[in-house]
Formats: sequence, C-alpha cells, structure tokens
Amino acid sequence: MNQIQLHPATGKIIGISPEFNKADTDNAISVAAAAFPSFRQTTARQRARWLHKWYDLMMENQEDLARIITAENGKPLTDSKGEVAYAASFFEWFSEEAPRASGDTILSFVPGNRVFTLKEPVGVCGLITPWNFPAAMVTRKVAAALAAGCTVVAKSPGETPFTALALAELAQRAGIPKGVVNVVSAMQNTVEVGQALTESETVRKVSFTGSTGVGRLLMKQSAATLKKLSFELGGNAPFIVFDDADLESAVNGAIASKFRSSGQTCVCANRLFVQKGIYEKFAAAFAEKVRGFHMGNGFEEGVTHGPLIHDRAVNKVDAHVRDAEKKGGKVLVGGQKMSKLGDNFFEPTVITGMRMNMQLASEETFGPVAGLFPFETEKDVVDMANAAEVGLAGYFYSKDLQRVYRVAEALEVGMIGVNTGLISDPAAPFGGVKQSGFGREGSKYGISEYQITKMVTLGGMSQPLQGS
Repeated sequence: MNQIQLHPATGKIIGISPEFNKADTDNAISVAAAAFPSFRQTTARQRARWLHKWYDLMMENQEDLARIITAENGKPLTDSKGEVAYAASFFEWFSEEAPRASGDTILSFVPGNRVFTLKEPVGVCGLITPWNFPAAMVTRKVAAALAAGCTVVAKSPGETPFTALALAELAQRAGIPKGVVNVVSAMQNTVEVGQALTESETVRKVSFTGSTGVGRLLMKQSAATLKKLSFELGGNAPFIVFDDADLESAVNGAIASKFRSSGQTCVCANRLFVQKGIYEKFAAAFAEKVRGFHMGNGFEEGVTHGPLIHDRAVNKVDAHVRDAEKKGGKVLVGGQKMSKLGDNFFEPTVITGMRMNMQLASEETFGPVAGLFPFETEKDVVDMANAAEVGLAGYFYSKDLQRVYRVAEALEVGMIGVNTGLISDPAAPFGGVKQSGFGREGSKYGISEYQITKMVTLGGMSQPLQGS
C-alpha cells in the first residue's frame, strides 16, 4: 500500500510514498540487528569520517533537500535551506564527538582493585520523528546514535516522508554500511509501526519527538522490555518581557521565536507575558512587525510565512482565537482563516488582553497566534509561566543581571533563552522537564543517550613490583 502526499499550500499531489506495516518494520529491525555486531566494532574515527561525509553531501545537495522540505512541509524555501544547514550540523558535531566518547578510570575503595568504565553502544535504536523539521529531527537523533556505534530504524513522519528517504539515500552515498540506517514511512499505519518499534525485544532504545499524549503511550508500550528512552514532548513556552528590557530587541526576539515556521515549532513562544509598564508600546511595535509578513506558497519569491501542515491544525488555531475573543481578548492583527490562499492558511495573529482562563494559556497552539498577557511583578509572571504541566523552553528579556539569574533559576523549563528568541544549536543540550520529557539531544550529552556505561573491576593489583 502507498500513501499520496500533498503540498500543504496548493493541495496538489507531490508524490507517492511507501506505506510500511508491522511486517516491514520487523524486517527493518532484523536488518539493523544483523548490521550491529560489525558496526559496533568499527573505530570511532571511522564512524566520524562517515558522518562528516554525510554532512558534506547534505551541504552539496542543500538546494534539492530544501525544495523537498518546502514541497512536503510548506515552509518558505529560505527557511528550508536554513533547516538543511542546521540538520547537517548535527552530522558535523557528532562526527567530532564520536572519537571523544570514552570512559573513566575510578579510584577504588578496595585495596588492590582498579576500576574503569567502558562506553558501549546500546544496540538497535528506534527513532520516531515529527513533520515540522523533517530533516533536523532525523539527523539530531541518527547522528548521535551512529556516533555511539548503534544502528537505527527511523520512522519518518507520515506527513513528510520524502526528506527522510532522501537523507537515507545520502547515507548510502556517504559509504555508511548497509543495514546501519533504515527508514520506514507510514501514515495510516503509524500506530502499528510505532508499536512494532516499542514492543520489539531487539530494539534497545527508543527516541521520540512529538506530543506528550503520544509519549505517554509509547512509554507504556516500551515498559515490558524496559527500553532506554529519551522523549522530547510538548511545550507551552513562556516569553517574558520585563520593563527594563531593550524594547526593539525584545520585539525582534518575540517575532523570531513565535512565528518561526508559522508557529509550528515545539520551542516557539506560546504565551507572551509583557510587564504593564511597556505593555502598550510592545503590543503596538509587535503588531506592526506582524503586519509586514507575506503569506503564501513557500516556493514564491518574497513569501515570509507558509501554510500550516493540514486543515486540522488550522481548525485548532481558529478555535484558540475564537476562545480568546469570547473571553475578552482583542485581536490587533489577523485572526481569520485565509481561504483565498488555500485550506491550510491562517493569518498571523496578535491578541491583547489575554487571561489565564483562555485555552491558549494552557494548550500549545502550534500556529501563528501570539497572545499577549500583562503582568505586574517578577513573582507574578514566574508563577504564571510555571502554571503548566509541560516545561520545554522559556525566554525572557531583561537588562538586570541579578534578575537574569533569579528568573533563569526559577523557571521550570529545560532550556532558557535570555535576551534571545533563538536557542537551537547542535552544541547546546536540547530537552525539557516535567511532562515535556527527559533526555537531551545535541551537545556533548547527546551521545550518552545511545550508550551504556559498563564497569570493570580488575583485582590482584597489589602485588609488589617484580625485580630482575
């Protein structure tokens, strides 16, 4: 069975992707398992060479990969090119980390014993990625897994399968041994494929990026085999602007954070809290920036923001706007579906007078809607920001160094941007707290998610030196 793929902006067919089922996934797992014994024995330096070659090939094919992303995801071509470069950077980063992932020597309490540790690959890994960054979400996981010496079965997003398949082709061209990188695609059979990965006794690690609800389900399915897990789940990021902030910088940072990929990122600002002293000025300057956006097909010249991924996303965004209006919110910009452009377009929207009883305060919108909440004191805004079951990212703007430390320590999130709206970086540990998941991706910590630590105790080392 195959799946027809449509361009989100036009609704036209862009291709047909294979629809894998449990049997196909089980076969991919078997192939990965057969490749693992030899791949784990390759030197870290050799794995580094393969990863760096994969990086080179991505950059050489940046234009083609970007066009694939825009075709199936809808984001503007410029954004897609940026994603390709960001995605490739994980291959570059982990090519450098692979030779440095070594163990430790530990002083033993027992006389005559020596203790040391080995870092070993966990085994076959199941990777499940979302559609909003169809290249970067794959490479961030695959790069770390291969650097550690693992083989992988990656389940590509049902909405955006072609990017992952293109990356798999480049893996072959890079010389990575057959069976090490395997991609399965599914839309209708997503649940079946996910269950095959989580319940398999062969798969020893599952990494998932997606919603908190699906994360709970995958965790339950993985329990019987006690898999190693790392989950990056839903967010509801607070973006806080204090009275002492640089207003222009804060407005630009909020624009970058909130409207990147039309608001369809897990770390984009979802709740914008602005202190009352600058609330009106910030709202006016922010709304003026949003009025300058150019919506349309991501392939068209000058388009700054593309469609949402499907009509269900549009309906959720519309419901959040209508709820805010009903409860007293005032729409300054946007607020309506853009049916003339297509079924998946919604106007970039700014709403003032937000209150904590509105849906947008407790639910991740995942769309181009910025709700501005007023606040009075530092304590008030920290309490409001932390009033969420999730804790992925948070942002705030202030010139007060003491406040920077206080608020950074008080916010219950895994990542914080201070005086910046962009925090993604292959060198930085990416992940959340509370019901936003656990584990970290990227950075020097990312490779350890795909390793086990084996301890070795060597006895009989108290013998005196042997003379001639």
